[in-house]
Amino acid sequence: MANEKFFNTFDGTELYIKSNLVKNPKAAVLIVHGLCEHQGRYDYVTEKLNAAGISVYRFDHRGHGRSKGKDVYYTDFNEIADDVNEAFKIVEAENPTIPKFILGHSMGGYATTIFATKYSGRASGIILSGALTRYTKQLMGPLPMEGDPETYFPNSLADGVCSDPAVVEAYQNDPHVRKEISMALCNSLGGGITWLKENPDKFTDPVLIMHGADDGLVSEQDSRIFFGEIASTDKGLLVFPKLFHEILNEPCKDDVIGHVIRWIGLRL
Repeated sequence: MANEKFFNTFDGTELYIKSNLVKNPKAAVLIVHGLCEHQGRYDYVTEKLNAAGISVYRFDHRGHGRSKGKDVYYTDFNEIADDVNEAFKIVEAENPTIPKFILGHSMGGYATTIFATKYSGRASGIILSGALTRYTKQLMGPLPMEGDPETYFPNSLADGVCSDPAVVEAYQNDPHVRKEISMALCNSLGGGITWLKENPDKFTDPVLIMHGADDGLVSEQDSRIFFGEIASTDKGLLVFPKLFHEILNEPCKDDVIGHVIRWIGLRL
């Protein structure tokens, strides 16, 4: 059963959220998408989670997909994490008796990591895919950038997204994938990464950290460093050989999603 609606986040911005629910779910997962993309690119992951008896919620970040807000723009790193918080409140309210997890990819992994650091203990577990947590590969150059925060740069992420040409082509042709990135958003990422580096002891949730070894957008070293520094006692790290950035869209995606489902299953 699929439902979709808009909700008002902490500052009144309307965000789009979609839920794909199953009968008698054993868990619920909130998916948090990456930079410039949108929740609709997680249909396959949602189908697999639903088939495993897990209800799925997905929302579009502000300025992304169908959500409102200034295009691909953040003024502060707290905004993206607090948007995750507001979306997670919906999952909590609708699923009071079952475990609730968050799956964040790339910038969504960054947002999820900040959420879990600020709001420790809210989720039953955190799953990260190619998460930006340490900025080892300076894809956008040194941060913060100098200049007008309303300056926009072309979205040049496509080539590093996936090893499957069909996925890259679909990404490039997707009308809901944003084609530009604001300087303000880039600088907010820099601020958030600095804050995460200063607060690894506050990240205590169970976590599965996954990364592609050949990720050309976010270095797998980010995940290795993050894994070593956080205070979680229940933590796992999987680095997949030869996989690019979107490990959930790679040709072996069923194997990757299978790891997620098994990890969740062991924490029910």
